[in-house]
Amino acid sequence: MADLTPNAQGSAADLFIEMEAAQFTKTGQGACGDDVRFLTVEKENRHLVALSDGLGSGVKANVLATMTTAMAIEFLKSNIPTLEAVEIIMDSLPICEVRKIGYATFSLFDFRLGGKARISEMGNPGYIHLRGVEEVPPLKDWQVVSEHWPDREVRECEVDFRAGDRIIMCSDGVTQSGLGVRKDMKFGWRRSGVLAFARERIEREPDISARDLSLAIARQALNITPGGCKDDISCAVVYLRHPRVMRVLTGPPYYKENDAEYARQALLGPDHIVACGGTTANILERELGVKVKVRLADMKTAGGLPPIGTMEGVGIATEGILTLGRVLSALEQMRPPEKEPTAARAILERMMRHDRIEFIIGTKVNESHQDPNIPQDLELRRSVVKRIAAALEKNYRKKVTLNYY
Repeated sequence: MADLTPNAQGSAADLFIEMEAAQFTKTGQGACGDDVRFLTVEKENRHLVALSDGLGSGVKANVLATMTTAMAIEFLKSNIPTLEAVEIIMDSLPICEVRKIGYATFSLFDFRLGGKARISEMGNPGYIHLRGVEEVPPLKDWQVVSEHWPDREVRECEVDFRAGDRIIMCSDGVTQSGLGVRKDMKFGWRRSGVLAFARERIEREPDISARDLSLAIARQALNITPGGCKDDISCAVVYLRHPRVMRVLTGPPYYKENDAEYARQALLGPDHIVACGGTTANILERELGVKVKVRLADMKTAGGLPPIGTMEGVGIATEGILTLGRVLSALEQMRPPEKEPTAARAILERMMRHDRIEFIIGTKVNESHQDPNIPQDLELRRSVVKRIAAALEKNYRKKVTLNYY
């Protein structure tokens, strides 16, 4: 078992595993020929990733890749032996009419907090394991070959995955970027180029998230080749670390005598606090002795929602139900934050940077929300927050808690 004692890394219960991916589709294709799938088995504190590159590109490749990741994730979850899983996958893939074979590469990651990680690869570039900027070799490394599919050699690795470590997996659209196009990259970007780039980014930004690192690598691969995306590009990053906590305070407490305790929940640091609603901001102003400052110039660029206010040393303040409603819509539809009005975008960007989102919810009914003139789809605060929590957990694998006052 990996050493997860408090002196070494903190307890396993205090750790969070961030799993994110970034993709670009080959220019001219309507579907990405790669697929990435994540699964967290809560009861086992187990985290699974499958990345597959289907043969060719477009819809046919997408079918091969998505079938592979779907089956692989279930086989991992059920602890099916790798060799048996590979044979079932290969037997199941539809045959390409042109190439007369059914084929998809894969990279699989299986990790239980408090233990070691297992990585299986077939056909994809070799994974990268970084501890800080230093590459870490596997504890064990062996090959398995199917008698039924002798050309399908699978590499199996056992990995000592510790707090602060990152695992990077990608399709060959990343490592082969620039191949045949860039004279200075005779063999493409290669795994060594990805490794050097990842090290440079981590050295420059030691706490870079899995989300940002995967996007940076995928975007760099895209930019290496001029004239568009020559192959599907996929990069997945797994990052084990202590969780980043964000709190959203919204609505006044049911009993006014709880205002002081409620306000103290906002003392987490200005990068981690959002106060949603005018009454909420007023309570923090009164109890913490701060002032909400709003720049009039921001009114013109707010995008249809009231502008953001800042509370020095505490966090940011936004309007309440309208802003939360816009956040909810973006999360459920998985729209990128940059497409949202300023206030909603600020909340969404903070949510994406954090791992655990804690909602501190006042339960006093705001009578203005009972006005029949308010649109019917403007739900009560508590209902909106519950839906936000569900979307964060389902679509973004965040840990969410709801605390009522």
